[in-house]
Order: sequence, then C-alpha cells, then structure tokens
Amino acid sequence: MLAFIQTGGFFMWPLLACSILTLAIIIERFWTLRQSGVAPKGLLSDVMTRLRDDRMTIEYIRSMQGQAGLASIFAAGLLNSKHGRSAMKESIQEAASHVIHELERFMNTLGTIAAISPLLGLLGTVVGMIKVFSVLMESGAGNTALLAGGISEALLSTAAGLGVAIPALIFHRFFSRKIDVLVVTMEQQSTKLIDSLHGDREKTGVAQ
Repeated sequence: MLAFIQTGGFFMWPLLACSILTLAIIIERFWTLRQSGVAPKGLLSDVMTRLRDDRMTIEYIRSMQGQAGLASIFAAGLLNSKHGRSAMKESIQEAASHVIHELERFMNTLGTIAAISPLLGLLGTVVGMIKVFSVLMESGAGNTALLAGGISEALLSTAAGLGVAIPALIFHRFFSRKIDVLVVTMEQQSTKLIDSLHGDREKTGVAQ
C-alpha cells in the first residue's frame, strides 16, 4: 500500500485522507440514519395509546426529549399541545428543523469529497505528465525508467481519484434519498399526531 501511494506521487496522500474520511462518514451515516433510531415504527401508536388511555405523563415526554429524531419532535409538540393547534404545529416544525439538520450532517462533506477527488486525481495526472515531458526534453526517449515513473504517477493518481469519488457519490445519493424518506415519514406521523389532538376540535368549530 505504501509503495502504491509513493508511486502515485504527492496527491495520493490527500486522496488517502479523503478515502479514510469517506469511509468514516459512510459508517457513521449508516448508524445514524437507521429508521429504528430516527422514526421508530411503533412510536406513534404508543403515543396515541397513552393519550387515549390518559397515561401520557410529563416524565414520558421528558424522556422523549432526550431521544433523537421523531421522539424529540413529538415531545416538542406534546409540551405545547395545550396552547392550540398553531402553537403545537410551530413547535413541531422548529424541533423538526433541528432533527433534519442532524440528519444532513456530513452530507456536504461527502458531496465535496465526491467533487474534489477526481480533480485531485486529474491534478496528479497533469503533474505526472509534466514530469514525462521534462524527461523527454532532458534525456530524450531513451530514459525509459523515468518515463515509466511519470506515466505511472499520472495513471495511479487518476485511478485513485476516481476510486474515492465514485463510492462517495454513490453513498451521497443513497443517504440523500434515505433522508428524504425519513423526513416524509416524520412529517406524516407528526401530522397524524396534531390531527388526533386538534383535528376534531377544529372541525367542530368550523361546523358551528
């Protein structure tokens, strides 16, 4: 591995750093964006059951505040539910903005790596080809060892740049789609919670 990096030239080191950072982000995002951790399937039914059975306590709401994802959104809404639908909706939207910000953490970094890695590889290619032409100018085509070294540096840096960029781009798209699905799920369940507490009351008011 070390010989491979040294053969590829200076730009292999930033590409190596990008590859390590990409791997770390991918692992972290896989763990953070689990549906069971962000929007558990049974959470809404549990909250609805507690509300229906009049078992919703401030201790339970506080415990949800300390959790991530949908639980913290529900907690914000329940704490402000007595102030009316508008207040509850605003508190849920505010909490959701914080949750979405956490879901999108490191996504810009992953996208940046996907964008700059091919450029770093291309820069390494240009530097390698400059070395090749320098050898041709100084020694002619007879110094095959130096020529091969410059060509190897050019090709290896290009391959490394693409090798880092392609997985970064694939997982950036994958995680972006996963975040969109989670956001829609949380929005739907939050709307159901609001309607369950204030929907009937507003319909009654309109009918009157």
